[in-house]
Amino acid sequence: MLKIGHRGAKGYKPENTLASFAKAIELNVDAIELDVHLSSDGEIMVIHDETLNRTTTKTGFVSDYSASELKSLGIPTLEEVIILVDKRCIINIEIKEATATPKVLRLIEKYVNKKNWNYQQFQISSFIWETLEEVSKLNSKISLGVLTEASIEKALAFAIQIKAHSINPYFKLLNSENVILIHSNGFKIYTWTVNTPEDLIFVKSLKVDGIISDFPDRI
Repeated sequence: MLKIGHRGAKGYKPENTLASFAKAIELNVDAIELDVHLSSDGEIMVIHDETLNRTTTKTGFVSDYSASELKSLGIPTLEEVIILVDKRCIINIEIKEATATPKVLRLIEKYVNKKNWNYQQFQISSFIWETLEEVSKLNSKISLGVLTEASIEKALAFAIQIKAHSINPYFKLLNSENVILIHSNGFKIYTWTVNTPEDLIFVKSLKVDGIISDFPDRI
C-alpha cells in the first residue's frame, strides 16, 4: 500500500511548499500529491486554489501574478519540486486548470528524456476528465489517475476508456463491493484524504493500493 503525502505533509507544514514536500520525504512517503496552476508568465506553479487568498498574505488570482512574485510568497514551481524530490518518491500532479496540461507533459518528458527519470515516477490526476483524455492521446506512457468525489461507476467507465492506471476516489465513496469491482477491472485505488485513525482503519480494511493523507506517517 502506497503512503502518499497530501500536498506534501500538509498536517505538519504549510501545504504545497518545499518545506511540506521535504517533510513528506522525511516521513518516508512512497509518493507526494500536489496541485498546479499557471502564473501570468506561463510557469507551472504548485498551489491548490486558483486564488492566493487562503494560503498567502496576498489576494487575487494566481494567474494575475508572475512566477517570481509567486515564488516570493513561498509558492514553488513544479520544476523546483521535481528537483527537490530527486527521484526519491513518485510525484502525483493534479492538474487544476486545463491550460497547464501541455506544459506539465513537456516538463515530465524533459525529466524522463534528459534527467534519467522514468514515467513510473509520475502520475497525472485531475477532476477535469477532458484533461486526462488529452494526456492519454498525447503520451500514453504517463500514468493517469481518475479523480472523483461523485461516482465510482462513472470514474470506472472513464478509466477503462482512457486506459488509466488508477481511480483516485474520495474515501467515503468506497465499500468492499466497489473496491472489488475496480480491482477486477485492473485498476489501482489511491484514495483521499484519509486522516483520522478510525478512517484509516476502515480504508486499510478495504485493501486499497494507496492512501493520500495529510499525516502520511499515520498510514
